[in-house]
Amino acid sequence: MSKFQKKQAKTKQQVPTAAMPDIIFMLLIFFMVVTVLREVELQVRVDFTRADNIEKIEQKRLVSYVYIGPEILGGGRYGDTRVQIDDALIDDIYAIRRLMYDKLMEEPRLIVSLRVDQLSEMGIVSDVQQELREAGTLRINYSTLRGDQAPM
Repeated sequence: MSKFQKKQAKTKQQVPTAAMPDIIFMLLIFFMVVTVLREVELQVRVDFTRADNIEKIEQKRLVSYVYIGPEILGGGRYGDTRVQIDDALIDDIYAIRRLMYDKLMEEPRLIVSLRVDQLSEMGIVSDVQQELREAGTLRINYSTLRGDQAPM
């Protein structure tokens, strides 16, 4: 026998998993903090009209909503018909053209969904439609409720 013996390494070849629950918990909290679930705060009343023949849009991320209806003043009171895009009320009807053109440049497959209160002034709705045409946003739909569906 030789005087020199080869020593075997007594280290384990396993990955330590004791800290894994802590890491998973920290990642979960991180994603909960940085994720934004965006919900539009309506500043106008939108009471949809009813329709029997409607289609559902499958790709919601392509849709930009334009709300048209009486402004909510609080205390159950309503004001004049106003236009809301995202969270902002639009004061100048011509600003719609620039705003929607910018959105169209970001997403060429943009669909504009008009959510119009059934008691809105049609003159404002026509003005909004004209501004959308001028912006080149020609994919427009109108949000309605199914004829047999209960109001929201």
